[in-house]
Amino acid sequence: MPDMLGAFLELGFEAHPLSEAFGEQHNEDSRTLMKAMAVAGFAMMNIMLLSVSIWSGAAGITRDLFHWISALIALPTVVYSGRPFFRSSWTALRHRQTNMDVPITIGVFLATGLSLYETATGGAHAYFDGAVMLLFFLLVGRYLDSIMRDRARDGVTSLLKNMGTGAMVLRQDGSAHWTESTALKPAMIMLVAAGERFAADGKIIEGHSQIDKALLTGESKPETAEPGAAVFAGTLNVGSPVKVEITAAGADTALADIARLMGDAAQGKSRYVRIADRAARLYAPAVHSLALLSFAGWMLADAGWHHSLLIAVAVLIITCPCALGLAVPAAQIVASGSLLRRGVLVKDGSALERLSEIDRIYFDKTGTLTLGQPVLQNAEILDADATSIAIALARSSRHPLSKTMVATLDNGDIKAASVGQLSEIAGEGVCGQYGGQLVSLGRPTSAVDGDILAAQLNIGDDQYTLKFADALRPDAQQTIAQLKAQGFAPSILSGDRTAAVTSIANRLNITAKTQLRPEEKLAILNQQQSAGHRVLMVGDGLNDGPALAAGHASMAPASASDAGKNAADLVWMGDSLMPVIDAISMARRCQQIVRQNFALAIGYNIIAVPLAIMGFVTPLIAAIAMSGSSLIVVGNALRLKRTFR
Repeated sequence: MPDMLGAFLELGFEAHPLSEAFGEQHNEDSRTLMKAMAVAGFAMMNIMLLSVSIWSGAAGITRDLFHWISALIALPTVVYSGRPFFRSSWTALRHRQTNMDVPITIGVFLATGLSLYETATGGAHAYFDGAVMLLFFLLVGRYLDSIMRDRARDGVTSLLKNMGTGAMVLRQDGSAHWTESTALKPAMIMLVAAGERFAADGKIIEGHSQIDKALLTGESKPETAEPGAAVFAGTLNVGSPVKVEITAAGADTALADIARLMGDAAQGKSRYVRIADRAARLYAPAVHSLALLSFAGWMLADAGWHHSLLIAVAVLIITCPCALGLAVPAAQIVASGSLLRRGVLVKDGSALERLSEIDRIYFDKTGTLTLGQPVLQNAEILDADATSIAIALARSSRHPLSKTMVATLDNGDIKAASVGQLSEIAGEGVCGQYGGQLVSLGRPTSAVDGDILAAQLNIGDDQYTLKFADALRPDAQQTIAQLKAQGFAPSILSGDRTAAVTSIANRLNITAKTQLRPEEKLAILNQQQSAGHRVLMVGDGLNDGPALAAGHASMAPASASDAGKNAADLVWMGDSLMPVIDAISMARRCQQIVRQNFALAIGYNIIAVPLAIMGFVTPLIAAIAMSGSSLIVVGNALRLKRTFR
């Protein structure tokens, strides 16, 4: 490993092993960029205040004093905030290479050096504000890129935290000892108690239980597991204790495979970053070449080095890509703020660009189109006595359906009955004695429709079958109808049972694919995108993680798993599904504003640059023009606030 890292370093690349320390290192890099950006922003505002006084007519000793104060602020700021660019430039040049940070470094040094010369010689103009402003806006872009990469890494890391920390492993002599998950190996025998998560993949060799696989499949109903059944790391044993022979552990588990799929899929989005990098590499050399040609042209015209250099600096300042740099982030910031007020958190500004381009939408079912919580459908079948007994029994159980019953029935109108001799049988239910007769709450003894969750309340010879369903979000039908009106054909990709998914799909009048594994969802998205479609994935579970990361854009509800929220580009609050419509509408409007901003910024350069080259623009006017173009772009972006009025 050290040899490999050294080889990368010799090529001019910094490499680290993928570990927790690596993640911490990159989070520290983001904090460093944030500090540099904050210092540059604070310095820029103060220098601009001093520059306003000079632009307003300050001269002589007052002007020189303001220039020196600006220099005292700018010089340490350039040294501190410019470090990310200076280090990158030095690394590239040391390996006889170049990158976009090389011309940036040259530009900052040139503007700062000439400003210092003008200050020392009592010149009328200094350009510390331009140099610091350039650093600030470049650092904003670099910081946002770093944050996006940190989130992608955090999303993958959070998946692995769902794996059990360890397991009781059975020795050959019959004793058991706790073993950390990192030390588990195939062929070991795990003892997994009810309520514990499996720390490795394996197959049950003894015991019968129910396994909650919602983490992997999104399926809300626990599956019955018996000897020979496969179990997976991260899933929950909700029934009885079982013995499991380990078949895969650590990085070989299905959970780790999903983490890798998410990481690979997220890397696919980096092409947007590469496009931006290429544009920056073309723009920066062009700007500096233009300034150099202006200097050479005026030198050939016998204008003298000082006047020629002033014109070159004016060209450099007036072509500073501040307006272009603000064209996208200004619009995205205003759009993100407007969406946040409507309960939608935009985690990555570029997601709005991608969201505006979608032509396919896939929804997960459980927790996305539905609320992801069982709802008691027929409480009216219980009279007052039966309700009081049901409350008492449900309070004594940890089963999710029992919790729903307590939340629904225990509203203060009816008190819980005094049920004695309460006991819970793992995987079967809870029972007790009331009024000299046996009462119990557990699994139904007769078959129930496949798309219905059910529990059976027994009071002596009387039986009550309580039915539960995963309720649709309140406005799901309205949201789907509006998406269809906009030309979309929404569809469901779900890991749930066919009967449960088909019931929801029929109510919403959309198509569905069921019982899909995470890699199958990912394959469908990749197939669609290979065919030229741009897909929005809306999901909430770990099983949706790879698809959320791979989608052209992705959304998740706030109730989603940590993995789902980390993988998604946008997260919405509340029970409503309408934020999906709001986000798409805002994304499209945001792109209109971005295109207008680019037109304004390019139009400014088309007019201003020739004037600067011909010597009609002083560095002072160049700085004002540069700031003015930025204000115009910001003002245009603020129009996004009226989108939802």
